[in-house]
Order: sequence, then structure tokens, then C-alpha cells
Amino acid sequence: MSTTHSSPRRRSLLGSALAALLTAVAVCAGDAAARVFPYGPRHRSVNDLGNQFVPFHAQLWDLLHGRAEGGLLFNWRSGYGMSFLPDLGTYLTSPFAVLVGLFPRADIDLAVYVVTVLKTAAAAAAMAWLLRTQRRGPWWAAGLLGASYALCGWSVIEASYNPMWLDGLIAFPLLCLTGEWALRGRRSLLAPLVVAVCWTANFYTAYMATLGAALVLLVRVVLTREGAPARLSVIARGAGTTVLGIALAAPVLLPLFLSSGQAYPGWVKEFRPVSWADLFARLLPGTYSFSSPAVFVGTGTLLLVAALPFHRAVPARTRLWWAGLTAAVALSLQWAPTHLAWHLFATPNGSPYRQTFVLAGIAVIAAWTGLAAGPPRPPALAAGAGLLTAAALWAGDSPLVTTAGYALFGGGLALAGAAWWALRHRRLAWPAAGLLALVLLAQAAATTAYGHKGKLGGLDDYPSWGPAHTARAEALAGAEGWPAYRTDPGRPALSGNDPLLLGGEGGAYYSSHTPDVFTRTMVALGAGWTSRGRNVQSIDNPVTDAVFAVGARLGPDGTVRRAPVPPLVTTRPPGAALSYADDSPFANQEALLGARVYEDPLAPGVCRAGTEAYLWAPEYNATARLADGPAFRLNGNAPRNRAALQPLGASRGTSSALVFDAAPPPRWTLSCLDRARLDAAVAGLRATAATSVRVGPSGIRAELPRGAAGTAVLSVPAIAGWTCNGRPAAAHLGLVALPLSPGTTRLSCEFRPPGLVPGLAVAAGALGILAAAARWGRTRRRVSGPG
Repeated sequence: MSTTHSSPRRRSLLGSALAALLTAVAVCAGDAAARVFPYGPRHRSVNDLGNQFVPFHAQLWDLLHGRAEGGLLFNWRSGYGMSFLPDLGTYLTSPFAVLVGLFPRADIDLAVYVVTVLKTAAAAAAMAWLLRTQRRGPWWAAGLLGASYALCGWSVIEASYNPMWLDGLIAFPLLCLTGEWALRGRRSLLAPLVVAVCWTANFYTAYMATLGAALVLLVRVVLTREGAPARLSVIARGAGTTVLGIALAAPVLLPLFLSSGQAYPGWVKEFRPVSWADLFARLLPGTYSFSSPAVFVGTGTLLLVAALPFHRAVPARTRLWWAGLTAAVALSLQWAPTHLAWHLFATPNGSPYRQTFVLAGIAVIAAWTGLAAGPPRPPALAAGAGLLTAAALWAGDSPLVTTAGYALFGGGLALAGAAWWALRHRRLAWPAAGLLALVLLAQAAATTAYGHKGKLGGLDDYPSWGPAHTARAEALAGAEGWPAYRTDPGRPALSGNDPLLLGGEGGAYYSSHTPDVFTRTMVALGAGWTSRGRNVQSIDNPVTDAVFAVGARLGPDGTVRRAPVPPLVTTRPPGAALSYADDSPFANQEALLGARVYEDPLAPGVCRAGTEAYLWAPEYNATARLADGPAFRLNGNAPRNRAALQPLGASRGTSSALVFDAAPPPRWTLSCLDRARLDAAVAGLRATAATSVRVGPSGIRAELPRGAAGTAVLSVPAIAGWTCNGRPAAAHLGLVALPLSPGTTRLSCEFRPPGLVPGLAVAAGALGILAAAARWGRTRRRVSGPG
């Protein structure tokens, strides 16, 4: 490589390295100041980070180390058997995710934290590289702007506990880079691979990043190419690159999209834009809100953006397009039609401004556009500072602003203005650069720390792995008997995905892909939920344990309760119930079990002595108990939460009357379990069940007794994708089933995620096109010869 080419590349590498270093330091400093894990006693795993993402990364750790139940296509641990490829594509296909395998299993929280910091730093490095690719300019300035992008409020406040969103933060500059290659007719084979990696890592934020990159490419084409043919040629190359890249990711994307369509409906929410005062408030450092756009990108960067319209060293046409694009994207956050377009035409179930990182990225590119022409002159800086001051004053009407935030903003604006002015004097360049870096570090660290305060004050949080986790995991490992029987981590749970986090093969499951059939089946049997039905809890009930082959269950006291249960494959006689005909979970359990095991109370709230009392009160949100027993908490805060069927203990007759410790709910049922009847029912199921069961990563094989008739039932939810004995599986009361033909003695069921085969075919076609393009390129170079 010649010196003339290596020097610019070296400076670009230095800029990316500086961006990554500043970002990592700022994030870690903010976390340390907030005294959150791993720097202090406060929990870091708020909301879905502890409830979903850490457990899924624990499952990935087990897959990497050969310790998981299941494989890439199917997960035997959660929800009594769930499709895993959609979860893999949603949460775990980032190239960074596999790094968790380098850590000890008990350090899974630390592993996820390190991956989070590395992703944020990688986004900074990618943006710095993009800036230097678009225009030449000071490498250290590209580093500072790259860091300001990665340290935007959206990143350190929202994406920090949704680590898969950080893949979108990385994807935006990478996709803009593929646009630069399309603009220059370069790297036509590498570009689709980059797009494929971005879309595979996290399709949701990659979609937003793709829209943003398309807007950036459009502006670049308008400003650098003349004439419709030249412009259309670039746009066609960029579109072709994107389509090919998405096609390469189809084996993950198509099953994921189909799974989303089969998921239990989430929270449908109408978009309501925030006030302009709130939006301007989020330009300031040290603000927090779950439902407004965290636009902060550092005062130094904001000053360059605000000064761009007045920066006369930049051509007027360039200023108009970049300032106009930044303003247009900001306005699109507040308009319902464009809001829907940014979010795949569905208002998110949660934070409604998930596209904010694209605005941050476009603002940084606009800032670099101005700076690459030289530091703004004092009049432009003054005009830009005036605009930012007006926005800050407007933000004064918002409850989100704080005195500390104003102080950080005002001080940062003054120091950044002085630094950008000093850059016009060469001898002051390095002190000015150092001052800008300190301003960015202080503001980003303060915003990170303040964000932790807001999250811990308003969101659920979950403890990092500790002695309680270790004790439960060891107890589950000691009781393990898979596939002869399942071991359930039980309730109360440490997370929504305890089977993934702790071990076993339980009924709990929390995902964006929680199947509708699973949620409805479990609710029919008495399960509770949170997250409006996406987080289904295990049922602490011996009848459902028998149906789902749960032979060992971890109790609230840490001990393991064992019971003889049928194997994973049982049979039901001809004429068995085909649908749940009752709103009562007790009647539904009996229909699935195939026997009567409950009896009605002797009197309202009083079970016969010797039976076990079970309370179903799905909307009750308080404690209940038997008069002579302990109290149990039911969490029925509808519609977000649904209380589970609750065991209250053994009845002693009239002295064990049901007591509600708050106003009785409008809907409740007490039923009384007769253990003798249940034991007889279990013995009957075992007598006609499979004589041997073998379980593979995504299938199950069983030997049935001679003369088996009726329906073979797998204790697995009847999600789409199962085939048994070469034909699509049937369903029996929500479980996988196969009507038995006379003489059938073997059962072979396999699971294949819907969409996998078509996705592989699409990817193969895209690979064929790339291979043909590569061969054509080599042939063309040989024909044209050197020079």
C-alpha cells in the first residue's frame, strides 16, 4: 500500500479508535457515578433487560457450551417447548452476542454489560469511519463526532437496556457506508454482506437505519451527481445492494416475521406526539423520559448543526439540503403517518420514539458537513448558539428539564463555542480538541447516570446473578431428569424466563414471539401473565404438572417437590374432549387430563377436609389465604397482569375457610383437589403412555404400546411448525397431537420453523446472484487487462 493511501487510512483508524475510547470511558463513568452494576450495589437489569435479554443470553451461553436443551431451531426449556429461531433472530444474532461465551456462566450479567459497552463503542467507531469516508477532515474531530453519536441520549438511556437495539446504532453508519460505495461504484460484493449482517443482527432497528441511510444517500446523490441517469444509476445500485442483503438474511427474517404474526397480541397504543417543549428538553443533557425522544448528542455537535445554515464556507445548496434533512427527520418524529412508517406501521408497545438514533446520526453527519469546510466563523457560531438558547428557553415549559441539566447545557455551550472558535487558530487546535472531548465526556456521563436514576425510579429491576440464583440453579440441576420428566423452576420467579436463566424445562416464557396458542392454552388452564399476555408464568399445580410431565418442581422454600408423572407422550381414548368448553380452569384441566379430580366446596369458601384448596381470581390484586394458613399474593392488575391459579394449602374443613385480605373480586372460584383421584388419573395415563421417549434438538420419537388407539398427545404446545409421522401435526386442547391409525406403534415428530425453507431458498438465490456478479467482474477484468 502506498504512503499516499496509507496515511488517510491511518488517520481514519485513529479517529475510529478515539471515538470508541471516548464512548467506552463515558459509558463506564456514567454507570460508576450511578453506582449500578458492576460498579456498585444498584441493579442495572431494569425492565426487559433482566426479564428477557439476560436469560436469552444465558441460553446462548449454554448453546455455545453444549449445555442447552434444544438447538438453534427449538427450545425445550421454555414454555414446555418453543420455537427458538425467531428468538435467536430477535435477541441473539448480533456478532457481538457470542462474546458472552467467553465469560463464566455465573457472570452472565457482566458478560451482557461488556457486550453492551462494546456495541456502543463499535457504533462510535463506525460513525467516525463513515464521516472520514464521506469527507476529509480532522481525524480527531471525526472521533469526537462519532462518539457524540454513540453517546446520544437514545443510546445511553434507552438502548443500554435493550442491547439488541444497539445493533441498529451500529447499522446506521454501516448502511450509510454501503450507500457511499454505491455512490462511487465500489465494493459491490461486500456491500450486500454488510446489509445482511445488519438485518440479521436486529431487523427492527436495521429497518429504521435503512430508511435513514436511504435519506442520507438521496441527499448525497443530489449534491454530488448531476443528471437523472447518473442519479438513478446510484439509487439503483443502492437499492439492489439492500434487496440482496435482506434476501441473504431471509433464513432468519422470514421465520421471524411469520412468528410475529402468530404471537399473542401485544398492547395496541395510539401515537400521541409529545409537546415541543418536551422535545426541546431532550436536546439537553441530564434529562429522562420513557416516552419522548432522547435527541441529546452533545452540545458541541448541536452547536455545529445549529451553525450550519449560517456557515458561509459551506455552499448554500449543501447547507440547505443537510439542514433541511435534519429538520425534516425531527418533524417526522412528531407526525403520526411518518411515526408509523418509522416503526413498520405499528405503534410500538413501549417507548414510541425508537427511531431517534437515526435523527442523532443525521445530525452528526450534518455537523461534519459543516466542520469539514473549516470551523464556523464567530457570526455563524453566535447564530447557532442563539438557536440552541431559544430551544432551551422553550424547553423551560417542560417538567423534564432540571437545574443540573441547564447548567450542563449552558456551560457546555459556552465551552464548545470557545473551542470551535479557537480551532481557527492552529496553535490552539489541540487544547480546543481536549476541551471539546471533556465537555462531551462530562455531559454524556451525567446523562447516563441521570438515566439510571429515572429507570430505577420508574421501571422494574431484577438482581444480577447471586447466591439466590446459584442455589436455585444447583437445586434444579440436582433434580434434573430430562427427558424422562421435566424440572420446573417454579414460582415466585426471579425473571420472566427462569428456565433459560436457571435451568430446567419449565412453563414460563417471555418473548416478543410468545405464541397466541400457548398463551391462550395456559390461561385456559389457570396461568398468570404479565406484559399483557407476552410473559406467561408457570402454573404451580399438580394437575398441569401431570399433563406437562413436570416430575420435579422447585418450591418457594428452595426445596424440590417430586411426583410420579406420565412421560412426554401419552394417549387419549377415542371420544376425548376436543375443546375447552368452560371458563373455569379447573374444568379445563380435567378435560386435558381426562378425569375428574376436583370437587366443589362444601360451603362457599370451604373445602372438604383432606383436599387441597385452589383459588382462581384472575383480576384480584391483593393477598388471600385459608383462615388457618399463610397469606399468598395474587397479582391481578388488569390488563397488564393476570393472577395465576393459586394453591392455598390443605384444607382442615370449616377452620380453613377462604379469607380475602381486601375486597373480594367480582370473579373468583375456589375448587378442591382430591389427591387420590389425581393419583388414579396419573396411573391411568401412565398405563397407556409411550413405553420409550427419545428427544432430539428439534424433535421427539416415541414407542407406543401395542394396540394404542385414539390420539397420541405430546406435552408440547401446538405451535405452528410440527409434523408427526410425515404429516402436519394436529392439536388436542392446545397440545401437539396425532390421531392414531390402527397398528401405529411409533411416533416421530419434528419441528421446523415456518418460513425456514422458503428463507433458505431466497438466500440461495441471492448467493447465486452474488456469485454470478463476482464471476462476471473477474471475467471483465481479465478481458480489459491491466491499466
